[in-house]
Amino acid sequence: MLLIPAIDLKDGHCVRLKQGEMNDSTVFGEDPAAMARRWVNAGARRLHLVDLNGAFAGKPVNEAAIKAIIREVGDEIPVQLGGGIRDLDTIERFLDDGLSYIIIGTAAVKSPGFLKDACSAFGGHIIVGLDAKDGKVATDGWSKLTGHEVIDLAKKFEDYGIEGVIYTDIGRDGMLSGINVDATVRLAQALTIPVIASGGLSNIADIEALCAVEREGVEGVICGRAIYTGDLDFAAAQARADELGEELGT
Repeated sequence: MLLIPAIDLKDGHCVRLKQGEMNDSTVFGEDPAAMARRWVNAGARRLHLVDLNGAFAGKPVNEAAIKAIIREVGDEIPVQLGGGIRDLDTIERFLDDGLSYIIIGTAAVKSPGFLKDACSAFGGHIIVGLDAKDGKVATDGWSKLTGHEVIDLAKKFEDYGIEGVIYTDIGRDGMLSGINVDATVRLAQALTIPVIASGGLSNIADIEALCAVEREGVEGVICGRAIYTGDLDFAAAQARADELGEELGT
C-alpha cells in the first residue's frame, strides 16, 4: 500500500482545505520544496501535488512552487500533479519539467475528448481524479455536482487508457472522519486499473482497513490533513502498511 503525502498549493504556500473550501484553509508551510523533502525523508515513495488556485482558475497558477518541488525530489520519487490542467500543451510542459503523472479531474468529465487525446499522446502518464459525493461526480473544485455515477465514468475512462483513478469522497476530505472504504472498494472491483483512495484519512486504523482490501485493486491512499496535524505519523504508517503487505502477500 502506497501512502502518498499531499502537498496542496495555494498562493505558493502548503495548505489544507476543509471540504474543498478555498476560504477555509490552514497554512502548514511556506516552503513547498522543503515540505517535499520532509516527506521523502520520512519514506514517501510518491508525492501528490494539487494546484488549488489552478483548479479554480482553470490553468496552472503555482508553477514556480511545482518546479521547486520537482528540482528538490523529482529525481528520487514520482511526483503527480492535479489542478487546472485543461490542455495538451500544459501536460507536455509539466512532463518535460519532470512530473511523472498528470491528474485530470474536471476536464475529464466536461471534455472526455481531451482526456482521450491526452491518453493517446501521453500514455502511461495520465491519471483521472474523480471527486464524488453520494456516488455522484463533482467538478469545478467540487462546486458543481453532476448526475454522473462514479463507476460508470471510471469504466469509460479506463477504456481510454488511463493509468489509474484517484477517488475522493468530498464529504470527508479534510475532516479527519475516516476513508470511505466501501465506496473505494466498489470502484476498485469494477475496474482493472489501480484505484487510489482519498478524503478523510485520519489514523492508523484507516491504513489497516485499506491494506485489508489492497487485493481488490486499492493501490494507495492520499495522506492530507492527518499527517500535517500529527494525527497520523507518516513514517510509522508507511512502515505498518509495508508490514501488513508482507503478512497479506500484497
